[in-house]
Amino acid sequence: MISANQPGDRRHRETGGVSWLGESAAKPRAGQGVSVHKYGGSSLATDAQVADVARAVAAVHRSGRPTVVVVSARGSTTDELLRLAATAGSDRTGRETDQLLATGESVSAALLTIALQDLGIPAASLTGAQAGIRAVGPHGSGVIADIDPRGVRKVLASGAVPVVAGFQGVNDAGDVVTLGRGGSDTTAVALAAVLGADGCDICTDVPGVSTADPRVVENARLHTAVDVSVMAEMSFAGAKVLHSRAVELAAMHRVELRVRSSAPRTPTEPGTVIPAESDETMLETSGVIVAIAHDLDVARVLVHCGSRRSDLAADIVAMLSQHAVPVDLVARSGPREDEFRMGFTLRRKDVDNSLSTIREAVAGLGATVHVDENVGKISLIGMGFLNRPEYIARMLAVLAAADIPTSWLSTSQIRTSAVIPQDRVLDAVRLLHDEFELDQDLGAVAMTPA
Repeated sequence: MISANQPGDRRHRETGGVSWLGESAAKPRAGQGVSVHKYGGSSLATDAQVADVARAVAAVHRSGRPTVVVVSARGSTTDELLRLAATAGSDRTGRETDQLLATGESVSAALLTIALQDLGIPAASLTGAQAGIRAVGPHGSGVIADIDPRGVRKVLASGAVPVVAGFQGVNDAGDVVTLGRGGSDTTAVALAAVLGADGCDICTDVPGVSTADPRVVENARLHTAVDVSVMAEMSFAGAKVLHSRAVELAAMHRVELRVRSSAPRTPTEPGTVIPAESDETMLETSGVIVAIAHDLDVARVLVHCGSRRSDLAADIVAMLSQHAVPVDLVARSGPREDEFRMGFTLRRKDVDNSLSTIREAVAGLGATVHVDENVGKISLIGMGFLNRPEYIARMLAVLAAADIPTSWLSTSQIRTSAVIPQDRVLDAVRLLHDEFELDQDLGAVAMTPA
């Protein structure tokens, strides 16, 4: 491992889901011009798509730019591997499940490397361990602790393309640890930061970042640029095009993100740029709705205790933190109330692993834990919401008129979210997209003074 005291070292660390690099990583190295490209599983699902990606990477390599590629597992490979694990007897993530899941990305890396070599492009596939990615945390939801980039740089120095298996690292015991949802995005951004790349291209099955999921809203409009802070909120609120951990990492280490289609680019599909730094002045003074985001992977949790004998809030949050479970829309009873109540939302996939611990901890205090998995989250993403409550009023009025009940409303300067019935989420996306005329390039949604 390269010492943190060596000149030019750019060790990468990611703790608690929020990533950082040392001071020496704040500025990319001049003159390297490394190009980092990440291809998602839907872009590699068929043999023809693998060949298309190989041709695209070959074109970049032939232009003279050092090129690093990060890949996800092909198509539905991860789901199929999870099914196989369950059939064999595993009902939760563990060491052996991670060993199995990591093969999906390794297969993608090897196949793309073979396709590149067939085009006459020198390339070498690397697992997460071979790429120097050290991970910590529980199996299935690890975070990147360090990157020793010497293996990747060695391949680059030979004139070849390193093709790195995303979504995985290796812990101090030498075991594979997968990085959880969005792990390949995070891998790509971390490598871009540690290699001093001028940016990171996220190549996917959509043309870029749109005003809503284009698979849900036909007239969703493509953004050519999105502020990095807004993009982080959009991703956390459910936008699948980028994972919030990757966006946060890019913002913290000034890595420009470029989201574009993995299909051949055309002048009408330029993709979306997420600049390396946020325009905080714009965020404070501008009022604009950028997108409608939705999340179907949501569970609503309510912890209830009939007395105030114990304040369980800190303990509950600490337990969720131990399982690396992000929570949203948190509310709790006040100091003058006669009973303790705390509500929050989390990912439905986190319910089994995290709530069993909470139930055991609060059972002796007479507390109960209620979980509702038939909900989803709908969010307005934009700027200036706190000073402009009319946006929230319009959102609630539109949903009420459509008989879509709302609960657990939360707002910030950049995001307003509400919990609604799961079977009405897609209806809500379309209604709000129409209400705020996001199909039109108005520059800013018209607003009346607050």
